[in-house]
Amino acid sequence: MAVIHPRALAVGAANEDLTPKDHFKTEDGVRFAGTRLLLDMWGAGHLDDPEQLGRAMKAAARAAEATLLHLHLHHFSPTGGVSGVAVLAESHISVHTWPEHGFAAFDIFMCGDAEPARAAKALREALRPSRIELPEQRRGVLPATMGEGDAR
Repeated sequence: MAVIHPRALAVGAANEDLTPKDHFKTEDGVRFAGTRLLLDMWGAGHLDDPEQLGRAMKAAARAAEATLLHLHLHHFSPTGGVSGVAVLAESHISVHTWPEHGFAAFDIFMCGDAEPARAAKALREALRPSRIELPEQRRGVLPATMGEGDAR
């Protein structure tokens, strides 16, 4: 079953193409489903504060121009870590924190026009880590012989 993102539907224009988009993107001649960033933060603030982490994740979704569908965070104890996920129309941002080690692990995966690097930047600005690692992975890379409609 295909999920149609609201941005894929044109409203009010009789001659526009209303064909659902697959939200794959093409960069450097490579067609793929989306970009995944694994953002590891050390020395970040607010790692035991679900309200601050929630604000940071919402800001990250806005910065990426992604559509937030749902945010759920679980606080393990008053001084413990936080785990959660921001479910996006374009995929997700998840987090797991270990405040006792000053460490947070974010997984940012986005497809379509969303910009995961902007989400990572917003998270860095909100949480101010002293050190990060940010490897990038393209997910769902299509073989060079597949065209626009061949992946469905």
